[in-house]
Amino acid sequence: MIKTYKYRLYPTKKQVQKLELTLDTCRILYNSCLLDRKNTYEETGEGLTKYNQQVILKNDKVKLLFLKEIHSQVLQDVLLRVDKAYKSFFRRVKQKKGKAGYPRFKVMNRYDSITYPQSGFEIEDKKLKLSKIGSIKIKLHRNIKGTIKTCTIKKELDRWYACFSVEYQPEKRIVPNKSIGIDVGLANFATLSNGEVIANPKYLRKSEKKLKQKQRELSKKVKGSNNRKKVKFVLAKLHRKIRNQRRDFHHQESRKLVNRFGFIAVEDLQIKNMVKNHRLAKSISDAGWGQFLTMLDYKAEEAGGRVEKEGPYYTSQECSRCGECVKKTLADRTHDCPFCGLVLDRDHNAAINIINKSTAGTAGFQAWGEDRFQTVSMNQEASGLLAQR
Repeated sequence: MIKTYKYRLYPTKKQVQKLELTLDTCRILYNSCLLDRKNTYEETGEGLTKYNQQVILKNDKVKLLFLKEIHSQVLQDVLLRVDKAYKSFFRRVKQKKGKAGYPRFKVMNRYDSITYPQSGFEIEDKKLKLSKIGSIKIKLHRNIKGTIKTCTIKKELDRWYACFSVEYQPEKRIVPNKSIGIDVGLANFATLSNGEVIANPKYLRKSEKKLKQKQRELSKKVKGSNNRKKVKFVLAKLHRKIRNQRRDFHHQESRKLVNRFGFIAVEDLQIKNMVKNHRLAKSISDAGWGQFLTMLDYKAEEAGGRVEKEGPYYTSQECSRCGECVKKTLADRTHDCPFCGLVLDRDHNAAINIINKSTAGTAGFQAWGEDRFQTVSMNQEASGLLAQR
């Protein structure tokens, strides 16, 4: 498996200057490679390949001495990024889904990372030794398990991070013999099929007052002025704080679920389509379902568990006991079935439907008892309890 470890770096002022110079040089090289490909195609009708540009780079390093100040592997990675950008563009053209998005030039501050793909980096005595830059203090808050493949240095506003891509073999763990269904929402972040609820922290909503205040200050500043840059920086830091709060919340909740359940059923949501509803777009983005489900998926895979995605159709409308369709609007938060008399929270009913539609549910691992819905051990028979539904 591949895993990424992210650590905070504390470079000196001179090292920051070197890092920023490296970023700027790589950005110029990236733009130059894009321009060469575009001009070559317009002149000859044929595009440049990655190997053609490697030859061009080799010749340029003889003429342009400043390229020698950058580690050779870092420069090679820039060519790889350009090649990936074009391959992705042609793939989107072939798929004919929306705009293909031709590769664009990187403006200042838009090229924020460099990668050492094979060599040129080493961790030594709580410091990260980078070729052509020096030894930078690094905070190793956890041990790295596995073989380090690449090292990416990333700038986030005024902070620097080292991201190590590691190949490793997960440790064998005892997988919990329980299954659960999860329905994500906005009133509550998630509702489990056993009735448990995870509250929605709404970090963006809680910080909206500060954001509006800083946004008004920014709009009053003269474009290009230092005062505008200062306010813009403060605003960006506030957005970073919200983003970090949300990510930390997702990490914690996904880990708790993976530690408790070996099989997790979730909805296969089309979030890109859902945010087109402008009344709900901000709340959906604030909840960050996509990031949460991604974390849940890879954490479960690492722990030996499984996450299964089910179609979201009619999970809120169907009765989880009798299967009849009980139509509701988004304002209706309670499921009140006129056919069998079941009264449940709307999201709780949907979570039960999700687990019932899953592999675990169709195999008869779920049971309906006095507590409405309980998870039964996945290696036990539940036919007697199911007959009570």
